[in-house]
Amino acid sequence: MDYGTTLIPELDGNLRAHNVRLPASAQLASGIRVLGRLIRSIVYTTDIAIIRNCDADAVFAVYPFTPQQVISDMLVKASSIPVFVGVGGGTTSGPRSAALARDAEAAGAYGVVLNAPASNTTLEMVSRVVDIPVIVTVVDDNPETIANRLAAGASIVNVSGGKRTCEYVANLRRQFPELPILATGGKTDATIEATAMAGANAVICTPPSNGELFSPMMERYRQNAEHNKPKTGFRPLSQAALAEMAEYIERLKDDGLLPG
Repeated sequence: MDYGTTLIPELDGNLRAHNVRLPASAQLASGIRVLGRLIRSIVYTTDIAIIRNCDADAVFAVYPFTPQQVISDMLVKASSIPVFVGVGGGTTSGPRSAALARDAEAAGAYGVVLNAPASNTTLEMVSRVVDIPVIVTVVDDNPETIANRLAAGASIVNVSGGKRTCEYVANLRRQFPELPILATGGKTDATIEATAMAGANAVICTPPSNGELFSPMMERYRQNAEHNKPKTGFRPLSQAALAEMAEYIERLKDDGLLPG
């Protein structure tokens, strides 16, 4: 039975057509279903403007400061896609990380993230107070480390091995065939594709900076100003609308509200 076409319609607006499109190669990842949502591409940012204007499946909201509830709450509320929230693991750890994780879950986060230095004790605390996935970052492919992380309550590992990330992902996939793996893929199509092909279930992608996004836009503005071009982004009225306006004007003339 034919249930329809394989064509995927794509709709954009004039105002929202300029958004962050992650490399299509991220969709080569097998995907990981978190609380009913299938996730393949994850944007690595805490910038609300990018979060609201990108095509990622989820957000990886980890930042180099001690986690704060107000930041996590703001990111989750502003996002229209699932957010994985950082809850420490280095300087911030133990009961504080557990409290932050519990608050993040209450705010609506789809998962919490612990940094690589997190102790197994901290991981155990966090995993016991939340009912959402606990993601722990790993920086190597040591099978004993991974086994200990899983035993302490990790649901997902995030492989962040720099230039050796793909190698680590491939090794872990062989050693733990069913292990849910996220991995950092950087910002280029080639590195993201390589990460997906290595066996990552979902790829974390680094979006362009605001400066990189603004650069071509400002160049267009300068060119428009130089050539005195009219504003773009507006389409002409349709013939049907023009006909209706002409008819309306004629009625105003017949009623004496406009000069003939």
